[in-house]
Formats: sequence, structure tokens, C-alpha cells
Amino acid sequence: MLYNPHAYQVHATEHLLNNKYAALFMEMGLGKTVAALTAVDTLLYETYEATRVLVIAPKFVALNVWPAELEKWEHLTHLSYSIVTGDPGQRVRALKVKADIHIINRENVAWLVQYYQSAWPFDTVIIDELSSFKSAQAQRFKSLRIVRPMIKRVIGLTGTPSPNGLADLWPQIYLLDQGQRLGQTLTAFREAYLTPGQTNGYQVYNYKPRKGAEKEIYDRIGDICISMKSADYLQLPGRIEHEIIIKLDPDVQKKYDDFEREAVLEIEDITAFNAAALTTKLLQFSNGAIYDADRRVHIQHDMKLDALGEIIEAAQGQQVLIFYNYIHDKDRIRERYGARELKDGRDINAWNTGTAGLMVCHPASAGHGLNLQAGGHIIVWYGLTWSLELYQQANARLDRQGQQRPVMVYKLICSKTMDQDVSRAIGRKADGQAALMEAVKAKIDFYRKKSLI
Repeated sequence: MLYNPHAYQVHATEHLLNNKYAALFMEMGLGKTVAALTAVDTLLYETYEATRVLVIAPKFVALNVWPAELEKWEHLTHLSYSIVTGDPGQRVRALKVKADIHIINRENVAWLVQYYQSAWPFDTVIIDELSSFKSAQAQRFKSLRIVRPMIKRVIGLTGTPSPNGLADLWPQIYLLDQGQRLGQTLTAFREAYLTPGQTNGYQVYNYKPRKGAEKEIYDRIGDICISMKSADYLQLPGRIEHEIIIKLDPDVQKKYDDFEREAVLEIEDITAFNAAALTTKLLQFSNGAIYDADRRVHIQHDMKLDALGEIIEAAQGQQVLIFYNYIHDKDRIRERYGARELKDGRDINAWNTGTAGLMVCHPASAGHGLNLQAGGHIIVWYGLTWSLELYQQANARLDRQGQQRPVMVYKLICSKTMDQDVSRAIGRKADGQAALMEAVKAKIDFYRKKSLI
């Protein structure tokens, strides 16, 4: 895909190029990943200021988002990458792969530092979700702090750098400038800008900012940190849609392929009924669980739940509206994340007053007249619907008059599954029933031809 950046994305990339340590405090959906990668491409192949780049990210993001961005944008496809995950042996082998960018999940940062010790090879490090390094007591922070003097460039990316207060900022800024702006130690930072909140004797449970501290802190870090909120960039479209592509683990993918092949080959004559039944089975599997003939639920994988968790984390406390297709989807989402179900006026009021947090809703229940735009701007489709009308109506609950921010719509799509057929049908605004039948016919033709080879 050709990259035509918005003006703010150009500004973000230039900011990273002009500062050897810098952060983009950009809300989810504004494209900070591609802005950072564009800067890295320049550093590697135009100015030659970088030689080896490390990306540290949440596990799902490391496995799916960064590789997808590198493969998506035409100007970045020449960049090589290696994903450093798995057991220690697999990680070592991935590190030995010659690549422009090595991508590792944050849980393995301590291991990586221990592995290289004084022979640290990465001159440029990108910390995705910098706010996950907000604890000075966490091992990941302590480990990265050890090798920070050996790193020439650090790029921090996050939506909300201080979700729990200004006390969260010190570790993050320290990893950028090694204490130049906010002090060499957390104690010094607290003494300068904070005052104890809840205490029990000598034990302090939390801190609150001193009068004028917030402005002083942001003035001190303003040269290396740029903040962009979606509301400040209303020249963006009213709705921005993102496909979150999830690569199934090999064993799960094989199980899905076998399940699909057997289900397809059972069909003799294509009717609307058996085509719908087939796609329902495949979409259930993609979502992570299937019903048997007795309506018992059989778990297949948790990869969509994990992906949803990364979006929730990136939202940093903002409300998220989650659309589901099947009852077991709703139950698993609520069990994992404690989401509230949209049932009646009390739930609508909770959403619009900002007290709902996470809300799950079936698209058929989000019909005309349901106004939710006051409560948030983030939608996640855990499972898509074939009905274009339902899809548009559901999105319109937030994307409507009175909405103050661009609506971010995230579609969780398992690659090489029926999910992609549904997403393509919605993308081309195809009739749901016709698209469903077309997808089933294509799969039947594929497997029947394959069985004849």
C-alpha cells in the first residue's frame, strides 16, 4: 500500500529524526508505528545513523502488528526483520538472523540484556507502549536501564504516558534521556514534583503532584515528547477502520484447515441453509470456540482474546465498545476482562457517563436510535457479521452527530480463515447473503479440485 502520510505523521517522523531520544505520545489509531518505521528507514538507508534496530513491544503486537506494518507499506517492504520469541534456543537463533530490525516482546527484555551483557549490539531501540515501563521497580525497566548508555537512539511510543498520574512518567523519560530532564533517581523526582498522598506511617501508597508540577514537568520534557490527541486532528476522517491481522499458531492453523476441509467436503448441494451453517462453524472457530450438536462449547484458541487485550491496554482506560457474534464470545470476553453487557437504559447511561469501561453488545441489539457517542470513540469487532446493514448500523452508534473524536474501528481478523472473506465482503459493500454463498462456493471448488489432484 502506498503511504500518503497526514501532515502530523510527517511532523512525527521529523521529530524522531531530529532528536536522538524522543517520544510520540499519540493516541491509538493515529499511525505512530508507521511514522516510527519511516524514521527508522531513513536512519538505516539514507543518513546511515542506525545499523541495528530493536523493537520492544507487547507480545501480540510484536508477533502481529509490527510485521504487518512492515509488509503493508510499499516504502517499508525492503526492510528485513526477525521476531525474537519462543524458547531460549529459538530466541538465540532469531537474534543470529541478519536483519534490519529485531522484534522482541517486553517479557523477554531482561533475558535479552542478560544474553548480551556488555556486548549489547543495538544502537537504536523502539519501545512500543512506553507506558508499560512506568514502574521503576519492574525488572524490564531495571534491565533496560543497564544497557541504556550503550544505545544511541531511543524512540518511545505510547497513547497515554501517565494513566495513573505523573509518578508514572519518571521511568519512561529516564529511558529516553537518562535523567537529564526529570532527575537521576525516582526519589529526586518525587521530592521535586510530588507530595505523598495516602500513607501509613512511613509507607507511602501513592503520590499527588505539587501545585504547578504538571506544567513544569511537561515544559521540561516538551522538547523530546510530542503529544497528539485525536480530538486535535479533526481533519481526519470521522471514522478510521483498522484490520488487526492475527496469525494463528501453526498447530491451530492446521486444526482450522482440517476442520474447514472436512466441513466443506460434507456439503453436496449448496443451499442458503447449509452455506450459512458452514460459515457459522468456521467463524466460530476463528473466534476461538465452537458449539457441538448439544450446544456445548469447545475452546480452540485464545488468540482473539489476547488481541483484544492489547487494544484494551492501548486504550489506557478509555471506554471500548466490543461487538460479538456468538454467546460463547460474549461469555469469554466477560470472563477474561470483566466487560459489562449492554442490556438496558442503565447500561446506556453507564456508557454515556463514562462509568462502563468495557461494554459488549451484539450488533443486532445496537439498532437505530441507540445513541452512545457521548461515551467513547473506540469500537472492536471481535467477530464480523455478513450483514453490511448491521455493520454500518452498529458503527453508527458512535460514529454519529455529536461525536467529538474520530471513531476508531478495529476488526479482529484471523488470517487464512473465513474472517477474511467476511472482511472483504464488507470492504466492497457486498450483499451479505450473496457474499456468503460466493465464499462457500469458492471453498467447495478449491477442495474438490484439490481432492482430484
